[in-house]
Amino acid sequence: MKEDNIVEIEAEVNDSYSNDDLYNINSWGADLSFRELITMYDEEELLKPELQRYYVWEKPEASRFIESILLGLPVPSIFLANTKNDKKLIIDGYQRIMTVYDFVKKGIWRKDGKTFKLSNTDKINERYRGKAFNELSDQDQRRIRSTTIHAIVFEQKAPKDNDTSLYQVFERINTGGRALLPQEIRNCVNQGEFNDLLFELNENLNWRQLFGKSEKDSRMRDMEFILRFLALDTDFIKKNEASTISLKKYLNEFMGSTSSQTPQIIEERREKFNNVMDFVFHNIGENAFFNITAGDETKIRKRFYPTIFDSICPAVAIALRQFGDQIPIHNLEEKRLALLKDEDYKKYISEGTMQISHIHGRINLALNYLFNISYE
Repeated sequence: MKEDNIVEIEAEVNDSYSNDDLYNINSWGADLSFRELITMYDEEELLKPELQRYYVWEKPEASRFIESILLGLPVPSIFLANTKNDKKLIIDGYQRIMTVYDFVKKGIWRKDGKTFKLSNTDKINERYRGKAFNELSDQDQRRIRSTTIHAIVFEQKAPKDNDTSLYQVFERINTGGRALLPQEIRNCVNQGEFNDLLFELNENLNWRQLFGKSEKDSRMRDMEFILRFLALDTDFIKKNEASTISLKKYLNEFMGSTSSQTPQIIEERREKFNNVMDFVFHNIGENAFFNITAGDETKIRKRFYPTIFDSICPAVAIALRQFGDQIPIHNLEEKRLALLKDEDYKKYISEGTMQISHIHGRINLALNYLFNISYE
């Protein structure tokens, strides 16, 4: 199936919010030598985002940066964030740090696996042209190691229960060549066992079939849907008195919460997701999260529909908790097709999808049609 196998809902694509949370944020400047940065990276005190961000610089660009250091020219600042375990996450500056690390420490150009030599062109000073680090003079080697780069270090002191300000900072300051999607940013800033769990769950074979793509989504949208199900199947949604939520903000807070990192919660979420995917795949079928075609209700539109997914999955999770091994399994695909034809359900999955009443409404109808119970 093609990359565009996901139905996009305008209100969710354009979801943005003004965060009125009050943060106690400290930031300060620090001049760090490349010798220090290399050691910090080796000792895993300096972290790149868990998102496997590609090194994008080409050899001429990397060579010019190394040359700038050798010539004593100023280099742009980097941006780091203190994590809960007193390590530092690279928010901005990954290309610069990795260029020096590879040139000095590894001596290998990562894009071809060959010796990292500066470009042999007239754009590089003749003194350094075509040279590897170990071919430079001792003085030039010391100059690179001892050169300092200004780092702006950010730390959130409060609130203690989430790191949502880190998301805000990353979203606004990151200067990578590609604008990151929300889940890519969450993956960068939320280091820990819950983030690891999302990677694990995304490998679930039943989920891959139900999502409609065997290969993982390069922009992590599939992982965001897993997070979405886990977040919407909570007491918060059942008890929330607001009229509408920002999905982006809600998922940020849910993933960034300290409670999301506890071993018991991690295991509960693993078990819930795997059990729901197993039940849906074997009892509803691989079309469970697809819609019927407008104008021809006998045809299935083979595209993943987020709001069908986020109503059926919580409904199944609730039914599994209520019925256990006695959960009804008769004619569930026929009942799902009847659900898709319900006019109220059509509205709940396509209009105002983050209105609390519509979230409640679509989960309740899924429970009604599939299991003959109500959302309480």
